[in-house]
Amino acid sequence: MSTPSLHDEIVGRIRDMIFAGEFIGGQRVPEKLLCQQLSVSRTPLREALKVLAAEGLLTLLPNRGARVARMTADDVDEMFPVMGVLEGLAGEIACNRITDDQIDEIRALHYQMAAHHKRKELAPYFKLNQQIHGKIFAATGNGTLGSIYDSLTGRIRLARYRANFSYERWDQAMAEHEEILEALSDRDGPRLASVLKRHLENTCETVKEVIRAMDDENVQAKGAAGP
Repeated sequence: MSTPSLHDEIVGRIRDMIFAGEFIGGQRVPEKLLCQQLSVSRTPLREALKVLAAEGLLTLLPNRGARVARMTADDVDEMFPVMGVLEGLAGEIACNRITDDQIDEIRALHYQMAAHHKRKELAPYFKLNQQIHGKIFAATGNGTLGSIYDSLTGRIRLARYRANFSYERWDQAMAEHEEILEALSDRDGPRLASVLKRHLENTCETVKEVIRAMDDENVQAKGAAGP
């Protein structure tokens, strides 16, 4: 297994911080603090911020650093139907092309993910979750589809992570992944497409609930702080 480069490590660490809610939407990225925490200089840090901006997680400010992208319910309504169509198409194509070895690999990831779910370990669960979705796209062998997926996956990934802040939705998502594995193992393209779309639709609704709750908390916090 190859060792991740310093650049990839910095990108990964900051991405994890954003997913975990250490930085909230609209917040300026504290570059000096991150340099100290990650033991890096400004140059590699800023290169990492450019990558995260390309993923849609950050917004670069001309000569003023970067700000964490703010996600609204309208953004979710706009992104998720597009990803739903892509995932459904990927599911149908993958069922026609996937090999037994690829299914076995996804099955192994699924069981690891289930163990993390049982222990309520969100971060490792989520990484395996995203690997599974990525491997379904990879199994299509369709470079164009994969490129479009990659261009959307950053902000979608953040939204999906936040959906798991609800334990009820997390349990539901795990059950849906059982259906995904079963349909994939049976190479049932129409069923897999249907499950993937429903999986995303349910996530979409939960994400909007989380966003509204966070917005309400911010309003209350500002009110408590006074004028």
